[in-house]
Amino acid sequence: MSVHEELATVQRCLDDLNRAVGRLERQMGGGLDVRRVRADCEHLRASVALLREAATGPLADRRQEQLVTISDTPYDVALWTDSDDEGLGARDRRAP
Repeated sequence: MSVHEELATVQRCLDDLNRAVGRLERQMGGGLDVRRVRADCEHLRASVALLREAATGPLADRRQEQLVTISDTPYDVALWTDSDDEGLGARDRRAP
């Protein structure tokens, strides 16, 4: 499935969830627990909207272009001459 199909499926599921929460709200009243679930549904809707924008916006194309190839050649050993070993301190001193 493509990203757009997946997002459409998620949107349909959220619509179903929203309708179910609405039915619960009518049956149970608008108590704190139901309001909390309603707020969670709205947060999910906002998150999916952001995903849709990311999948269709100009950033979706740029993400492909930002790939950087990292060479497999080892680093120059001189880079590490005056570095500290994590948790052990400098090479010429004792650990704390």
